[in-house]
Amino acid sequence: VDAEELADMANVGAFGEIGYAAGPLALDNAISEEAAKHKGIDSPVCGHADILIVPDLCSGNIFTKGLTFFAHLESAGTLNGSDVPAVMTSRTDTPEDKYYSILTAVVMSL
Repeated sequence: VDAEELADMANVGAFGEIGYAAGPLALDNAISEEAAKHKGIDSPVCGHADILIVPDLCSGNIFTKGLTFFAHLESAGTLNGSDVPAVMTSRTDTPEDKYYSILTAVVMSL
């Protein structure tokens, strides 16, 4: 319910001009247009998601660690919804990942 409400708010400009938002979407639907079509989901986000938002810290940690260690991707971790920018890093993050987290928090504070 929260994901759908946030997507609806984003699509009417509540968070500025961000493009288009959708949710809730399973991971395969967010990153694979083919998977979404197979499941009958028609959204311009499917297969083209730039940002993935997870529901809680635990699932975010699991998701990020999977991308980092299995796919060797870079990451940036921030906590959304707080009154001040909050950077979420891990002791295993690279210096670049920590830098990206700080930059993301700065942009979020603007």
